Amino acid sequence: MEISKMIINKSKDDYRIEQAYKYRGDDYWDWWVWVEASDANLDKISNVIYNLHYTFKIPVRKIDTRENKFRLKTSGWGVFTIYIRLNFKDDSVLDLEHDLELYYPSDENNNS
Repeated sequence: MEISKMIINKSKDDYRIEQAYKYRGDDYWDWWVWVEASDANLDKISNVIYNLHYTFKIPVRKIDTRENKFRLKTSGWGVFTIYIRLNFKDDSVLDLEHDLELYYPSDENNNS
């Protein structure tokens, strides 16, 4: 059995996870997360793996759409930490975390 080498040589300062959301009612939100980086840095990414809370029907999602900054769109009722792996074209990886934040419309922090 061959073990492949994992190279981590990307800076977390160059890549960050952003989010937006919209409250649908009845304690349920539509929300989006994506990779925010320069165009040159986004071009280096092959795909992004999002690890959602285990209660999602499909908790691991692979996104390879560069045009929308590897955006994941889904919906749910609660907050949790999303674990993200950026897979680069040079076979290196970068692991990130994002604490999903959702607020009710009356809250001044609402992003809808």
